[in-house]
Amino acid sequence: MSISAADVKSLREVTGAGMMDCKEALAQTQGDIEKAVEYLRKKGMASAQKRAGREAKEGVVISYMHPGNRLGVMVEVNCETDFVAKTEDFQTFARNVAMQVAATNPLAVKRGDVPKETVEKELDIYRTQVRNEKKSENVVEKIVTGKLEKYFQEVVLLEQSYVKDPGKTVQEYLLEVSGKLGEAMSIRRFVRFQLGE
Repeated sequence: MSISAADVKSLREVTGAGMMDCKEALAQTQGDIEKAVEYLRKKGMASAQKRAGREAKEGVVISYMHPGNRLGVMVEVNCETDFVAKTEDFQTFARNVAMQVAATNPLAVKRGDVPKETVEKELDIYRTQVRNEKKSENVVEKIVTGKLEKYFQEVVLLEQSYVKDPGKTVQEYLLEVSGKLGEAMSIRRFVRFQLGE
């Protein structure tokens, strides 16, 4: 099957991937643009995961002020080089993360950052709720574990659904941008201020 230059160009405009990567993706998916986008996303995420061990010491601190100036967020996002930190894609990613924090009010960047006392308190509440529903003891822990997973998806930034594309998590969005930019990236920390809190 021959791949037209127009198809490669349109795939490149949609994904921002290199010309040869777009051509390969179209060849692998028999010219199906939607499948090629998915192929490139998966490839980008896989290569981003390989880079995850590399050190990301450069980056930006971005602030976001919600209209009305009653809510503000500062986020530190890291990458490997200052060159990438200055790109529009990286800056947009950092701004989008700041808006995510403003919209969803997470407790922590990753699961391990949630204080143990908070997790224990939640587990205690869930166990009490489930036992009050007269569930048998052999299913209590399964239900409690499920409730804890849902809790983490709500309060851990990387596990939250990305507000601009709920079909993916913030972690998947991070890996996608990291794959596109070709560097390890991380969200290091954030702080959220709300008037009166």
